[in-house]
Amino acid sequence: MLSFGQLVVILIIVILLFGTKRLKNMGADLGSAFKGFKKAVNDGENDKNADAEKAGSIEQQERSTIIEGEIVKDDTNKERAVKDKENTK
Repeated sequence: MLSFGQLVVILIIVILLFGTKRLKNMGADLGSAFKGFKKAVNDGENDKNADAEKAGSIEQQERSTIIEGEIVKDDTNKERAVKDKENTK
């Protein structure tokens, strides 16, 4: 582990090599890159959640259909209702 004195020496060498202006620009660029990455991750999660909700509502709409005023909740009842309708004719 580096001691405090060693870290100060390394910091001074870095400042002499790059200069304060260049280090400031590099820090700003690095910060904006982190912000952009975080925003992209959050947008991806929001899109994923919205897609899941949309798919769930579409599945619910597909499961519930109206046959002559009767709400059918699954395919087996739908087939039974269609057969009953055909038998009554």
